[in-house]
This record gives sequence, C-alpha cells and structure tokens, in this order.
Amino acid sequence: METLQHEEQPQSPIEGQVEGQIEGQPTQEAPAQEKIKWGRFFVDILETLVLAVILFFGINAVSARVRVDGYSMRPTLDDGEFVLVSKFNYKLSNVQRGDIIVFHFPMDPKQELIKRVIGLPGDRVHVKDGVVYINNQALDEPYIAAPPAYTSMWNVPEDRLFVLGDNRNDSSDSHSWGYLPFENVVGKAVLIYWPPPMWDVIEHKDLLVAQ
Repeated sequence: METLQHEEQPQSPIEGQVEGQIEGQPTQEAPAQEKIKWGRFFVDILETLVLAVILFFGINAVSARVRVDGYSMRPTLDDGEFVLVSKFNYKLSNVQRGDIIVFHFPMDPKQELIKRVIGLPGDRVHVKDGVVYINNQALDEPYIAAPPAYTSMWNVPEDRLFVLGDNRNDSSDSHSWGYLPFENVVGKAVLIYWPPPMWDVIEHKDLLVAQ
C-alpha cells in the first residue's frame, strides 16, 4: 500500500524577502512619508511669511506708528506716548482746523512732528494778547497748556497749513518756522496705544470759524 508523502518545499529567497517586508513594515515608504511631512512644514512656513509680509505692507499703507518726543503737545499728548496715525483719513476727507496731524518737518524731512492744525489755506491767523484769531474770530481753546506769549500775524498761502503745538510757549511750530506744505502731511493722529494706562482715542477739537 502506497502512502502519499508531501515534502515541504523550501522557500525561495525572493518569496522570503517579500514576506519579510510584509511582516516587518515597508522599508521604502517611511522615508517618502518623512519627505512629505518636511515638505509640508516648509510650505506652511513660507505661507506664513508671505502672509506676514502682505499684512505688514498693508498696515503700513494705511497707518503709521509714531512716538511723541518732547512736550510741545501737552496736555493733549505727553513725551514717550505712542500714537497710531491714519494715512487713510485724508484720502476720503480734507484736513480740518483742530485736527492733530503728523508730518515731515519742512526744515528736516527725516523728522516727524505732531501738531494741531489752526489755519487752512487763505486763513489769516492773528495771535494777540494770548488769544488766537482766525479771520478775526477768536478761538476757544480749552486744550492748550497756557495762552501764547507771542504776538504776530500770518496769511496762510495756498497748499499750506498753519500748525501750532498745544503747549504754545514750548513748541517749534508754524509761529517759528513758517507754513506746512500739504505734501508733508503723513496722516491724522487717532489713538494713543502705549503705554496701556494712557490708552485713549485722541480728541480733535472742531474749530468752527466763520469765513
């Protein structure tokens, strides 16, 4: 009687290699996945940097940040305060008397000063006996540190502004160096944002002057 005996066939080297790869995780997929992860990481960084640059230039296009240096605008603004300036306001509306503006100093355009607009083109500004007159109308100025101790008269030319500091007797402004060209205006001061205890919206006194 014959019996059938099944002999165990030896595994070929190729089959053993394939089985080993299946049982012990793929050896070539891990580096590929690692490359994908690093590639995505760098793409995320690049996107973040691009967004930051766009925001930086976008914010700078419509606003500026300046530090008040000195005491010429006391009591409204004090030395060391940081002010947010809107460059966008005067694209929609005109400069008004009473506006507090930041501008490039005509004598040294690298310097930026902050003052209050008193006279517009065509105005006659007269300072006498501690009172400022615009076109013969006295201004009510509760925001100044003290009445001006000087006396003079100015006729504001076209395309020029007449600006004064609120601390009239301790301010380098139009009464000492002349008129401000419109093109030197940076923007309108809107907010004190530093230091935090001094955070406040800047009030712009509406100087209603009869023409």
